[in-house]
Amino acid sequence: MHGPLDGEPGEYYRQFGKDLALVAISESQRSRAPDLNWVATVYNGLQVADYPFCETKEDWVLFIGRFTEDKGADLAIKAAREAGRPLVLAGKMNEPAEEAYFDEVVRPLLGSGVTYVGEADAELKRELYAKASALLFPIRWPEPFGMVMIEAMACGTPVVALADGSVPEVVDHGRTGFVCTEPEELAAALGRLPELTARACRSHVEQRFDVATMAAGYEEVYRSVLH
Repeated sequence: MHGPLDGEPGEYYRQFGKDLALVAISESQRSRAPDLNWVATVYNGLQVADYPFCETKEDWVLFIGRFTEDKGADLAIKAAREAGRPLVLAGKMNEPAEEAYFDEVVRPLLGSGVTYVGEADAELKRELYAKASALLFPIRWPEPFGMVMIEAMACGTPVVALADGSVPEVVDHGRTGFVCTEPEELAAALGRLPELTARACRSHVEQRFDVATMAAGYEEVYRSVLH
């Protein structure tokens, strides 16, 4: 299950009862619909070797994601400004709701150290991840997983995020980033980045979120269901 299971999606899967075995991508996702027939939790993975590891970071921080209120680009801007850090914004903005949020909320905040670079392709994303001193992930919704977090950490870049959804499961607080309970804590967390190392971020993803680990998890699920 790769998305939220509130409302209609959850009702759809409930109709299958025990006939359909479901795999969650985080404990957070699973906890929001505990009555479904979950058989395992297997985190998403990536091919770590495809992501450039960089220990030397530039001063700016990164926000990358869809431009919606749920993703919190405005919170990222506020935190970066308060911390005195330049911010690069990249992400999807091609649906009416995304365009409206960007025009009404984000665009007035651009300038003065805040730069929008458009929707990043795979090559640009990797370059941004590798160079940024941190990824800001100030979500306002229970994100089921959040691939951008492990993509950034694979490049040696820590994550500063709000503790919603899967965030506390993905980020090792105090080692690969900082998990904040309130938006007001984000700027202070950016000031603590020197406490973290790029190598710890990369190792965390290698150990927990490599595609081989994900594949092994699904193999185990298939065996358990078949037997």
